[in-house]
Amino acid sequence: MSDAMTAGTVTITAGNGDPIEAYLARPTDRPGYGGVVVIHHMPGYDAATKQMVRDFAANGYAALCPNLYSRQAPGASPDDAAAAVRAAGGVADDQLTGDVEGAVRHLKSLEGANGKIGVIGHCSGGRQAFLAACSMQLDAAVDCYGAFVVNDPPASMPATMKPVIGLAPQLSCPLLGLFGAEDSYPAPEETAQLAAELERLGKEYAFHTYEGAGHAFFSVDRPSHRPAAAVDGWQRIFDFFGRHLSA
Repeated sequence: MSDAMTAGTVTITAGNGDPIEAYLARPTDRPGYGGVVVIHHMPGYDAATKQMVRDFAANGYAALCPNLYSRQAPGASPDDAAAAVRAAGGVADDQLTGDVEGAVRHLKSLEGANGKIGVIGHCSGGRQAFLAACSMQLDAAVDCYGAFVVNDPPASMPATMKPVIGLAPQLSCPLLGLFGAEDSYPAPEETAQLAAELERLGKEYAFHTYEGAGHAFFSVDRPSHRPAAAVDGWQRIFDFFGRHLSA
């Protein structure tokens, strides 16, 4: 681990040509690093997510988080932006994949990049990480308690949150899934169904479910935080990316 890094806001070009805001952190003391696209959770492009981006840089990766809400709510606070996007029905799946494609291109263009790219998301970002890994060629993907990969959401959720398990045959890379046994979205029955489908398709995956943890157990700024599960989960994430994103 090293804290020699550069971090800050950049503008990237999404898949449809739109310029969008993103937060980038990368090491400055080593070449040949892999890239990680960090997909922020439904509460938005917030301080906790930017800290996660910096944590990846401290561990030797270039990490980039596109602001998925920058079109709908430019300049708004994370809470206000999330409310506006939720009221509008959520981020469309084709917009999400275009934004991730832009992030992938940006990471690959950085001096010192080794060309290997992973994606990670928590909450809605977990579903979107799975979607991205089924929609483009990536080297590794991490789904942290991504809801509605398998089941339909309740009526109160954004209209775009439709199941994407039907895309599983197109999964392009190994998948790590980290879930809470006390979670309802996704419930353990849903993650078991996804595991069975990936097994049937012969896909490379590893799922781990933490007893005593519910949704958002990685979130250090929320009551749902479960330190033991989060520490173990981060170790699994860095081990996984270390295997698949190394030069």
